[in-house]
Amino acid sequence: EVAHKPAALLTAAALHASAPDAAVVSVRAPGPEAAVQWAADCRTAGLAVGCFRPPSVPDGISRLRLTARGDLTDAQIDDAVRIIAATRPQG
Repeated sequence: EVAHKPAALLTAAALHASAPDAAVVSVRAPGPEAAVQWAADCRTAGLAVGCFRPPSVPDGISRLRLTARGDLTDAQIDDAVRIIAATRPQG
């Protein structure tokens, strides 16, 4: 249940987020370079996210990876979504 809120909020922010089966939410990036920069921009804004790009995943599948924990507050989830949306790659 915890991971469903961030996925729904990210989708509402016009990002391509996976509906999780577990606590990991995946957000599609436009490409590997954009994924690396997006993750760095999130970290600069105070949010640690994972970044997966080829060769760790197939070509065309670069993504940010987030792990939702049961101890996160609604405010923390909302803040994470705000940071991810605000730092999204342009174009």
